[in-house]
Amino acid sequence: MASMKENMRDTEVLSKLSGAKIHRNLSVPQLVAVSLARGESKLAANGALVAYTGSRTGRSPKDKFTIQDDRTRDRVNWGKVNQPFDPAKFDALLARVLAYLAGRDLYVQDLFAGADVKYRMPVQMIAEYAWHALFVRQLFLRPTPEELAAHVPEFTVIAAPEFEAVPERDGTRSTTFILVDFTRKIVLIGGTKYAGEMKKCIFGVLNFLLPERDVFPMHCSANVGEDGVSALFFGLSGTGKTTLSADPHRKLIGDDEHGWGPEGVFNFEGGCYAKCVDLSEEKEPQIYRAIRFGSVLENVTLNPETCEPDYHDIRYTENTRAAYPIDFIENALLPSVGGHPKNVLFLTADAFGVLPPISKLTPEQAMYHFLSGYTAKLAGTEAGLGSEPVPDFSTCFGGPFMPLPPKVYAAMLGERLRQHGAQCWLVNTGWTGGAFGVGKRMGLPHTRAMVHAVLDGRLAKVKFVTEPSFGFHIPTACPDVPQEVLNPRNVWKDAAAYDQQAAMLAGKFQENFAKFDVTDEIRNAGPKAQK
Repeated sequence: MASMKENMRDTEVLSKLSGAKIHRNLSVPQLVAVSLARGESKLAANGALVAYTGSRTGRSPKDKFTIQDDRTRDRVNWGKVNQPFDPAKFDALLARVLAYLAGRDLYVQDLFAGADVKYRMPVQMIAEYAWHALFVRQLFLRPTPEELAAHVPEFTVIAAPEFEAVPERDGTRSTTFILVDFTRKIVLIGGTKYAGEMKKCIFGVLNFLLPERDVFPMHCSANVGEDGVSALFFGLSGTGKTTLSADPHRKLIGDDEHGWGPEGVFNFEGGCYAKCVDLSEEKEPQIYRAIRFGSVLENVTLNPETCEPDYHDIRYTENTRAAYPIDFIENALLPSVGGHPKNVLFLTADAFGVLPPISKLTPEQAMYHFLSGYTAKLAGTEAGLGSEPVPDFSTCFGGPFMPLPPKVYAAMLGERLRQHGAQCWLVNTGWTGGAFGVGKRMGLPHTRAMVHAVLDGRLAKVKFVTEPSFGFHIPTACPDVPQEVLNPRNVWKDAAAYDQQAAMLAGKFQENFAKFDVTDEIRNAGPKAQK
């Protein structure tokens, strides 16, 4: 097994797959045809390929591990998120997966992660499913023929969804596993058909590698206005990153993962991965029109007679998804590289109906809420969630994908905000007038209007008031938004019930923030829990 300890790249990895039939860099039409012929997927009336992922309809964070060795031992922030895995067990499991894949049809895609050529990383994806190969081809950056000829992968991802681990033998938590080895530069995925694991594992890799190159990796979307000024939208799944950044009035840089380097921001990907529950052309025209031939739909129900997608049917999961190349979006910026942002928006879907729809943050509040990364998880976004929402604090709005200590990313954000004079805002795309089940979801037209007012500078000119529980600076007016919705306490029928709910949530913030080693200025910028 000595060879398993070597840095396995390209033909070295493929050479271990003796007898496998390698289908390399097939085109979109070829992958669609193969996937349909193999019975992996269906074709929707709009031309998109539709696949179903079985019991795993979201990420499996409890089944993700990082190999603990000399490369990672003293750098990774070990804990519930970054769980250590023994190198010897990885060797043994890798050998079993490669033996399982030998003799099978495999679909290989050679791609890039990172739109800025100075920082991009060549990656190789080896997939058991043709639709998985299509997924990564559309979501990562596709090399030109000249670039492909010189492509040498820095990281290899092996996706074997039909292979299930034996926890007692393999050292995994369940039959599913996502194992990241930074020394051998291999990601090994098995026991899950959910394609998002292939996307997010590379994001985690970049979060480990890029800070040492003075690039701040961010779980955010980005767009740019006619004035050439970029804007960033931080947030976890379901908070509106994709929806709000896909704006017909601005050019899209990317919808999910970016780096902020010395010259500006750049997309890590070449595509978008949008939630499509309740999708409509009226509410989200750019995303709706992007779903066509070459796109991949996950777990979307099709009308049995017409094959039309039913985006309102969530029988499989609420976490229905659409993957498509970024150039399927009107006004996409190509290459996906923009200047330094002047506005940074933190998005949250507050299931308790407490947070204002928009607030202006001081620099200290920005650091507090970046480290907190508050939102609410909803059923289907991750495996194992029940029907009720769960309050979630995901450090830096991307805790599951960040291997390094939070202070590394927070320091990079603070440095860039100060250097470029960017203003931070907190935007609640969640509930108003009551908690989930009582109140209603914030209206998208109102949220869009508030975001537009931020980006064109109008909101900075209005008067702001400070509310007592969280210390948020709330605008007293906003163009195209009813004044009464700006202060959440005024929308609740029972103000005393709101106060009780706000005190509860403030306490949750304080409990979570106790683990951080920060200055008093940052800690005191948080909410004041009622004792």
